[in-house]
Amino acid sequence: MAAGGKRIRPRLLMGAYEALGGIDERVAVDAACAMELLHIALVIHDDVIDKDLMRRGEMNISGRFASEAMLRGTTRRDANAWGEASSLLAGDLMLTLAHSLLARLDIHDERRQAVLDVFDDTVFESAAGEHYDVWLSMRLQQATAQDVLAMVDQKTAAYSFQAPLILAAILAGSTTSVIDELTAIARRIGVIYQLRDDVLGLFGDERETGKSTISDLREGKETLLIAYARSDVAWAEVESLFGDSALSVADSRRLKRVIEESGALVFVESFITERCDEVYQLVQEAALPAALKSQLLTLTSACNSRVS
Repeated sequence: MAAGGKRIRPRLLMGAYEALGGIDERVAVDAACAMELLHIALVIHDDVIDKDLMRRGEMNISGRFASEAMLRGTTRRDANAWGEASSLLAGDLMLTLAHSLLARLDIHDERRQAVLDVFDDTVFESAAGEHYDVWLSMRLQQATAQDVLAMVDQKTAAYSFQAPLILAAILAGSTTSVIDELTAIARRIGVIYQLRDDVLGLFGDERETGKSTISDLREGKETLLIAYARSDVAWAEVESLFGDSALSVADSRRLKRVIEESGALVFVESFITERCDEVYQLVQEAALPAALKSQLLTLTSACNSRVS
């Protein structure tokens, strides 16, 4: 689970800490590692919730443990239970280790308490976002664009972008005004990142993303694309296909065609562009070091243009 990846969160924390004048590299490294461990924990638990056995084209923890149990002769049901139990425990251990790293930082008690408060708030908000995501996927209510954006803000923006930036600012001794500016910027970048991820999940190149462009449709994943497409009259013709775990390739093409022809893809792309413009303006107006401004602008552009 920890191999590969872009290391967005630890790199963001390290870069921001240095740009804000932080000088204790050991403290920054430990905090950056804690952010990566939190990411791994949430990913592991997310796979359990989604009952996924694969991630990025390879077996995840559940898949590997389940496969091993199957080879030893147990039933598929018991093997899957063993895989899920292994993942839950692994995720719990990652969370505990992340918290331990932050609790042991060699910094003043007041600053350590502020760091731990941010971490606690981040875990709580991320869990709430995940919980909301599962609720929306049950389709007991029709998810609106506002519902989806609220979920994305909690599930992705909080831990992937806000937490690394705020922790870096706290550790570097930044002012409250700087923290407030970084919070506003981070939340918007997080939404850009997730909306691009959702677009790639349906219309990306599987060779680049390492992810099937059918899985989100089979899962019935509620995204801004889907929320918009529902407003089109043609959605009624394919609604029964959305969330079908046995969705065929041919039917997935029908679904994606309706989504695209509804104008959903154009709408989401324009929404991403608007959020990017907001971030660019906020960064330019913020009282932040030039190096950090450059980092945030580059990050925003990368989140928008990424293909994997």
